[in-house]
Amino acid sequence: MSACVTKIAVIGLGLVGASFAAAYREQCPDSEVLGIDVSPETNALAVEKGWATAALAPDDPAFEQYVRSGCELVVIATPIAAVDEYFERLSAWDYRGIVTDTASTKAHVLAAAEQLLPYPHNFVPGHPMAGSEVNGIEGARADLFKGAHWILCPDENTAAEHFQLLHEIVTGIGARVISLSREEHDEAVAVVSHVPHIIASSLVELASRHADDQQALFRLAAGGFKDSTRIAAGSPKLWSGIAFDNAEALGRGLDEIREIIGRFAHALETGDRETMIALLSAAADARRALPAAWVPSTEKLLEVRIPMEDRKGVVAEATTIASQAGCNIQSIEIDHITEDSAVLSLVLTDEGDVGQLSAHLIQAGFSVSFSPLSPKEHTHVD
Repeated sequence: MSACVTKIAVIGLGLVGASFAAAYREQCPDSEVLGIDVSPETNALAVEKGWATAALAPDDPAFEQYVRSGCELVVIATPIAAVDEYFERLSAWDYRGIVTDTASTKAHVLAAAEQLLPYPHNFVPGHPMAGSEVNGIEGARADLFKGAHWILCPDENTAAEHFQLLHEIVTGIGARVISLSREEHDEAVAVVSHVPHIIASSLVELASRHADDQQALFRLAAGGFKDSTRIAAGSPKLWSGIAFDNAEALGRGLDEIREIIGRFAHALETGDRETMIALLSAAADARRALPAAWVPSTEKLLEVRIPMEDRKGVVAEATTIASQAGCNIQSIEIDHITEDSAVLSLVLTDEGDVGQLSAHLIQAGFSVSFSPLSPKEHTHVD
């Protein structure tokens, strides 16, 4: 990883926080990673496994000393209810480094950052789309994020260098960065993550109601049913918090899925086979259109160079356009030409619609150039 920083603090050593610490230490073994958790047992285990160079309770004075003495990045991986407390601590300590989080909803976190952080422009919201049925540090592993999406939500106030650093760190541990606007985040994850969790839990409840004493039904459901309902085994307390944190968007999603299921039910009630086939066909076609796997070709890298003027939000705008076109940014570099201008260099894999990307960038007022790269050339871009 080219973006190893000297000192990082990871607050919350649960599944996500401990996995990030483990992955980062694996890539940057010479960096200091301070873990913060309320559980002494969790802290001891993180140090024992080498995932943290030290681990402390939140009230340990050494935590403040570490943050004040050159800590470059703070990753807050706690439940949303605890985020405000740590924002207040960072404010009291006049922390001027980069702050990111891992919360699966953003409305409250963004409002709290704006209100509580002394330098809210240094906060870059994040959300790794990865998990496990095993909760806490016991389920943590260094490869949890490999191939997973990691959402970053820059805005017009985000420093380009902050986004670049976080992008390099996240991709360095194997994840794929998607840029989403802060306004879109909660609605998007409600559809692709939160509603599916409620649906999976509902399917398990349905099967439970019809299982006999010998659990024969569950034995029959050991294949596809088990796979499709795996996420229902997640922490009820955690997912209840997520549901209420994103209640508005989740409620809209559940209303929409209720309407969709109602169309299937109506087709059955009326004996409308044509509608049933049409509904199933539309879903089948959409499902087949999804990529079977993310296997980018290392022989088909593409560099996009975008001259930038010195204005707020230009990096957030360009990277969000790339994500909307389905393009995966392998690396990002900012070449400063003068004090007021720079060139944004994005190296893309062979994923997504490059034609759409080009059109949207031009429509947004950018002038762009594209050039193929070989893997050998790419090593000189980072």
